[in-house]
Amino acid sequence: MPSNKSVSDAPIVQFTNCRILRDHQLQREDLWVREGKILNPEKLFFDEKGSADVQLDCKDSIIAPGFIDVQINGGFGVDFSLATDDFKSGIDLVSQKILSHGVTSFCPTLVTSPPSVYHQVLPQISVRNGGAHGAGILGAHLEGPFISKEKKGAHPEHCLRTFEAGAFQDLLATYGSLDCVQIVTLAPEMRRSSEVIQELTKQGICVSLGHSVANLSQAEEAVQHGATFITHLFNAMLPFHHRDPGIVGLLTSDKIPAGRRVFYGMISDGIHTNPAALRIAHRAHPKGLVLVTDAIAGMGLAPGRHTLGQQVVEIDGLNTYIAGTKTLSGSVATMDTCVRHFQEATGCSVETALEAASLHPAQLLGIEHKKGTLNYDSDADFLMLNDSLYVQATYIAGEEVWRQDALGM
Repeated sequence: MPSNKSVSDAPIVQFTNCRILRDHQLQREDLWVREGKILNPEKLFFDEKGSADVQLDCKDSIIAPGFIDVQINGGFGVDFSLATDDFKSGIDLVSQKILSHGVTSFCPTLVTSPPSVYHQVLPQISVRNGGAHGAGILGAHLEGPFISKEKKGAHPEHCLRTFEAGAFQDLLATYGSLDCVQIVTLAPEMRRSSEVIQELTKQGICVSLGHSVANLSQAEEAVQHGATFITHLFNAMLPFHHRDPGIVGLLTSDKIPAGRRVFYGMISDGIHTNPAALRIAHRAHPKGLVLVTDAIAGMGLAPGRHTLGQQVVEIDGLNTYIAGTKTLSGSVATMDTCVRHFQEATGCSVETALEAASLHPAQLLGIEHKKGTLNYDSDADFLMLNDSLYVQATYIAGEEVWRQDALGM
């Protein structure tokens, strides 16, 4: 069949002998890619009379959308909450290293810090596409400092702030700029938080509820004002109580505005959340579950002392604590580990586990038309995995950016 080059001269790659995750199902069909996008083969055959320039045998791999990590504090010795002269090379290192764990896009996350840190770090974070250089950056996630003292977790108390009379102006003065900000985590019970949530939402920034002692009605009010996410469910919030379930109650609330979905992050590392709690959340609200790593600088490094912003943390096996305490401080789990643990703990389908790390975070950020799915015309960011959900290769914009055998593993 002659290739019709009138539409584009770019080569067409056909991935064969694979099972593609599309429409919530693994489907045995080929994946067609051109110019970084996923092609509709019917249009290619019938409208363009085109065919593949290159065929790749996937050897019965699963092909799934690339993982999206919306809460990652650093990794491989790099801490996003530290203002350093070589911050850019640090973020480049993390974005390169997480490719091997299937992450194709992420939100670098800053924990509660002094204003000077935000003013130095945020101008150095820019939204960018992924590629051979590393995973794409979707924008920063600012977790704090407008959070509850009682539920500060690993956040330094001396840096916490409240909203004063000009609430949104306080936030702007603290952060310096919102240009590259994608998510802000705040405690909704704080005075004047409603106006801040409305203003952030108006600017297209996702508001997440976390590190909070909010009751259910305060959480519902925050959602009515535009909040759409819960930061690491169960961690750093009031525990579920049958008379007032707190933020956890949003999973089954009947006060969520029509057409709105509340999403919630889960650190599925076997440490932060008991498998039974993971199962409860998943069964209560499966379509809202977003896997996050909440990884810190110590991810990928040997046990010992590392940093998380202003704090020193100690890694002991998979546990990470504020040094000298038993306060958990982020995780050292990688995203592919979280996906496998989630599937094992809940007994959910492979499709469900993969979508919790791809489709759901994309829906949360409103980018599901281009990321998080393998629909036609979406970005060709995808993974090849074996049946045990170990990543074999990572592709961004249709280009291979990491492969297991390339490292002789």
